[in-house]
Parts: sequence; structure tokens; C-alpha cells
Amino acid sequence: MASVLNIILPVFALIFSGFACRRLGLLGPNAATEINRMVVWLCLPALLFEAMATVVWEQIRQPGFIATYGLSTIGLFCLTLIWRLRRSGNLADASVQGLSASYANAGYMGIPLCLLVFGEAGMEPALIACLIVVCVLFSISVVCIEVSLQNEKSLVKAIGKVGLALVKNPIVVAPILGALWTTTAQPLPTALHQLLKMLSAATGPCALISLGLFLAHRHKGKSERSTGLVFIKLIAHPLVTWVLASYVFRLPLMWAQAALLLSALPTGTGPFMLAEFYRRDGALVSRTILFSTLGSLITLSVCLYFIGR
Repeated sequence: MASVLNIILPVFALIFSGFACRRLGLLGPNAATEINRMVVWLCLPALLFEAMATVVWEQIRQPGFIATYGLSTIGLFCLTLIWRLRRSGNLADASVQGLSASYANAGYMGIPLCLLVFGEAGMEPALIACLIVVCVLFSISVVCIEVSLQNEKSLVKAIGKVGLALVKNPIVVAPILGALWTTTAQPLPTALHQLLKMLSAATGPCALISLGLFLAHRHKGKSERSTGLVFIKLIAHPLVTWVLASYVFRLPLMWAQAALLLSALPTGTGPFMLAEFYRRDGALVSRTILFSTLGSLITLSVCLYFIGR
């Protein structure tokens, strides 16, 4: 419990920092939106580009783990999307909510936890999980949102508009450019790599502060409860992952345990970034992140107990 608490406490501290700055008037009413825009247009694209441009493909060539974590994560995203789409009838909102139920905080919490539990060997599954969540799952959600926002009745025009919107979207373009860079087999120029690392490091803290700023607002109107999304993320996700890891793909013990631990992580800030950027229901997403992070104190502790037996 103490190990989990040490990793989760900085997350709450950053959220509270944003909350306090807004309530004390140190940051204005538009600060959450502006900080989030900086994350979406600068920090997150830098993170995505660097992740793909510097990845060592030999380290992530683990088809069983990729299948296990990818199927459980993307599968729950799709199931939640269908469930929420039937309730709201809005693909953009359903996409953000599906992301909230499946987007694990693999970078900010997953990497230190895996290193703590498995040593240096834990870096590989954590890196793979980060790429699946941040590059693949995030991109799928962005595509769904862009499709939803097009009102064209003509299929050809709609496809053209979606394609153009995706080409202009830095979250989609950055990992593709990063993957293309790896084909050159050249290291990133030192100055560029340092710039990307500085911007990447700001992604998590800025997104969490922006979340705190958003929570400090007194939101009008009613928003749905986040209980269902939190349950899917903290209970259904690790259960599905463990079944796939142990009984379908029969992963080696360390990889199966890492898959379980990474899937038991709370919701990361990615869904909130998209909700703010596309003007969707940020209140539901923010509560999901907050309550799943709080609940993960229990679920992660349970996972660590069974891993340590």
C-alpha cells in the first residue's frame, strides 16, 4: 500500500495544485482550456513523436503480450463505446467515455510501478502498454470523434473532411511521423531530442493541473455518474486481461503479472484532454479520472499482493 501511495500521491498533489490555483484566483477561468490546448498542440505530440522515433522494436516484439493487452484495452473501449452510444446517440461523447473506461495511466504510474515490482525487466511491458494506450487507442478515439463531428450526407465528402481533419490533428500525425523517422535508422539530433524530452515531460503534470483547474469550476447542470466507467476500468479491465494472459495466450508469469498490473491502473488524463479539446462532457471524464485514481489504491494493492505471493 505504501508503494502505491507514493506513486499516486504526486498525481493528487498536481490535481490539487490546479484546483487551489483556480480557487485562490492565481489562474483565471480560461486557464484549464489554455493549458490543455498547450498539452494537445505541443506537449502530447512531442511525447508521441519521441515515443515512436526512439523505440527499439526488438524490445517490444512480444506478440502474446501485445495481443493480451491490446485486445482487452481496445475491446473494452469498443464495448463501452457501443453501450454509451446506445444511451446518448452521440459518437463523439461515446468515444470519450469509452476512452475513459480503457485508457490506463500507463506512463505516469505504470512505468514506475513496473520498475518497482519487476526491476529493469518491467520497463518492456510498461513501454508496450504506453504505446498501445497513447498511440493506438488514442488515435482510434480521435478518428471516432472526427467522424462524429462531420455533418456531411455525402459519404465521399464526409471521408474527405475526416481525412483532412486527421491530417491537421497533431495527435494523429505525430506518432506516424515518429514511426517514419525510425525507418531512417538515424538517431534524433541532440538538440531536437532534448526539446522533445522537455515538452514530453510537461505532458502529465500540465494535464493534471488542467484537470484540477477544471474541477475547481462550479459546473451548471447535471452530469452522469462515473460509477460504471470506473467499474469497467478498475475491475473489468484487469479481469479480462488476466483471463487472456493466463488462459488464452498463456504468457510467462512475469509478463502475465505485468499485464494485470498495467490494466489495473486508473484512467489517465488522455480522455480529459480530448473532452476539453473537443468541448465534450468534461465533468463526467474528470470524475472518472479522480475516482478511479482514488479507487486504484485498493485495486493496485490487491494486484501487488497476489503478484508478491
